[in-house]
Amino acid sequence: MPLKRIFQSSDFVQPTMDEEPKRSVITESADAVVVIWHLLPGQRIRPHIHPNGQDTWIVMSGSGDYSPCAGEMTTPISCGQVVVAHAGQVHGVLNNTSEPLQILSVVSPANAGYFLA
Repeated sequence: MPLKRIFQSSDFVQPTMDEEPKRSVITESADAVVVIWHLLPGQRIRPHIHPNGQDTWIVMSGSGDYSPCAGEMTTPISCGQVVVAHAGQVHGVLNNTSEPLQILSVVSPANAGYFLA
């Protein structure tokens, strides 16, 4: 049986009123994990690293402040941008706007690891 190859990202968006944003897995294999993040205003993906792989973000809607390091420095990101964190690079984001922020994330390989920065 062939693997599913086409997905509708909106089928996986699950906003939550919790403090943490919702991470919804779209598909996963040994090669990569594809997830969609839905961040309500004020929610954040805490700065973290994947020591053994790359995390590529595609900003699907909204905007936020991207953290390319564990310090106070941030860079604005917005709809249509592609943001790449290579293995071991710190990355995170805060939705500091009044609109939801949606990010499609591809972590490769799937066992890239995860540690808070």
